[in-house]
Amino acid sequence: MTSASPDVLVLGGGLVGSAVAYGLAREGARVTVLDEDDGGFRASRGNFGLVWIQGKGYGLSPYATWSRSSATRWPGFAEALRSETGIDVALRQPGGFQFCFSDAELAERNNRLSALKAELGDYPFEMLDAKEVRARIPQIGPAVIGASYTPMDGHVNPLKLLRGLHVAMQARGVRLVSAERAERIVPDANGFTVHGKRATYRAGRVVLAAGLGNRALAPFVGLHAPVAPNRGQVLVSERVAPFLDYPTLNVRQTDEGSVQFGDSMEEVGFNDFTTTHVLADIARRGVRAFPMLQHVRLVRMWAALRVYSPDGFPIYDQSEAHPGAFVVTCHSGVTLAAAHALRVAPWIMGAPMPDELPTFSARRFENARELTPAH
Repeated sequence: MTSASPDVLVLGGGLVGSAVAYGLAREGARVTVLDEDDGGFRASRGNFGLVWIQGKGYGLSPYATWSRSSATRWPGFAEALRSETGIDVALRQPGGFQFCFSDAELAERNNRLSALKAELGDYPFEMLDAKEVRARIPQIGPAVIGASYTPMDGHVNPLKLLRGLHVAMQARGVRLVSAERAERIVPDANGFTVHGKRATYRAGRVVLAAGLGNRALAPFVGLHAPVAPNRGQVLVSERVAPFLDYPTLNVRQTDEGSVQFGDSMEEVGFNDFTTTHVLADIARRGVRAFPMLQHVRLVRMWAALRVYSPDGFPIYDQSEAHPGAFVVTCHSGVTLAAAHALRVAPWIMGAPMPDELPTFSARRFENARELTPAH
């Protein structure tokens, strides 16, 4: 069932907006999603596909708890999508590795993960030497002197995830309006009017899930979303025989056999072009980890813009001036998809706010001066 006057308007049809919309539909809400055309930055189509926990939340441990709460819900979330749509998003959660190429890198990983364990208690991880890494991943190269491993990490096929969310939410009655950009929001006593490029839309609630577009939309409804772009670049190889059963931070083999190389971080504004020198560094690091890949053909490359707040952590808020207006913004749309569908959506519909979320209000930036982006 769809409606010209939905209960909730979700602005943004990427992984964040689609997960929220799917969750809202599961709660029985009538939902319309406005999704920008292919001129948008499309972070959801350019990410690495990790469901990643290790190291996250260093300096702000509620983020570790929030991320892990999503990872533990991911199996049920993936199964719900598969049963409703027939789409297998290729979730695998065997644990993940971050390789270290120097004693300094190994010490930094140990310090970071030990600090998280000291703060959280239940935070399983192992620091492995080269021999121990090679026992689990025989193809690893001699440049790898060790690694951190946690059993909490996994990965998915992000394009299948986006497709699965679109199919599932529409099967539950969500109206997806493509090639529509929200340009202005007008709150009134009965809800919100969103003026798009092509039409006008009304609803009692509105969710800002427009990625980098949230910065301009938030002030219309008394919210603050100081997000900025951070560029990441990715290389993809031809399909090769299965060799890597685990996701790693820089290299992963997809369910279809191709190999992805990535994890660059660049402050370059809204430039989403690829650059040869960064791609060369990505390839070099990947081959250092897996020398057997040095002659594999690369078939695709792209760059995409992460949605970064000043400290790198998410922003979740409901407007005090205009209740019913929410902002949901983060750079971990894959990892947090289950939490967005199963925990944020019920909150938007009136359930208690999840315990972790007050930490992620944009009010934390009101008196902030120097903030270091989180990884």
